[in-house]
Amino acid sequence: MEQIKQAVERAKAGAPGDKLRPIGADGQIVPPTSQKLARPTDPNANINHSASATPLNWVKLNWAHLEQRRIVAHNVADPRSKAFDMLRTQVLQVMDQKNWKFLAITSPTEGCGKTVTAINLALSIARQPERSALLIDLDLQRPSVADNLGLKSRQGIQAVLEGRSNPLETVIRADANSCELLVLPSEASTFHSSELMASRNMDILLQDIKRTFRSHMVIFDMPPLLQGDEVLATLPRVDAVLLVTAVGVSTVHEVKECNKHLQASEVIRVVLNKSNETVGRHYY
Repeated sequence: MEQIKQAVERAKAGAPGDKLRPIGADGQIVPPTSQKLARPTDPNANINHSASATPLNWVKLNWAHLEQRRIVAHNVADPRSKAFDMLRTQVLQVMDQKNWKFLAITSPTEGCGKTVTAINLALSIARQPERSALLIDLDLQRPSVADNLGLKSRQGIQAVLEGRSNPLETVIRADANSCELLVLPSEASTFHSSELMASRNMDILLQDIKRTFRSHMVIFDMPPLLQGDEVLATLPRVDAVLLVTAVGVSTVHEVKECNKHLQASEVIRVVLNKSNETVGRHYY
């Protein structure tokens, strides 16, 4: 519990040669065939804002749709974006200091607002000059990143993990006018999320992402920590964790259980959603 208490106090204060192998619906590795997975011409290519994917993968986001889903961090004129800018600065200071790139966002249970937090944080980061962000939906049983952003995708991270596609073919460039966010969505829900997350293909995918998207902060929207083993399988592969809790949803017992699972992980912030506290308006 001490680790989460410290995180709350801080929040208050301020194998590269491997190839992805096909995985069947049962989660088992499919024997190799003559068909090979397409790879980028230059594996060390540095993806940036202006040239990340094919034109077909470029999508302009609808601001009205984002507003309906409580996605606000792309709009600097929206007062609600300030909270995510504060969180962004706190997170980036820690991540930059330790040269970390992979941030997992999870919650004790569903209904805490982790996906909305992940999207808003990613957009806030992408809005900063000389910053780039890649948002990946790893909540494979209940994916909602694409829906919240208004994206349609026939192929997503499941196709990548099953060896049917590669990241460069699947990543979407989501243009919000004020910023451009790269998104690797999940195209559909699956009951085989645990097998996919623990697979060798996941390791290879993360290595590909680290190599190809070198300039990007990578944010993973994870499943709830206490509702499966997917997060536990992924924690050793990420640099840090942001835990999202909510008033009226998260219990003290659930937070204590999360702390047990996160003892070996770097919890850099704890976010408390759905608070009834009114924040006074000052000069700005």
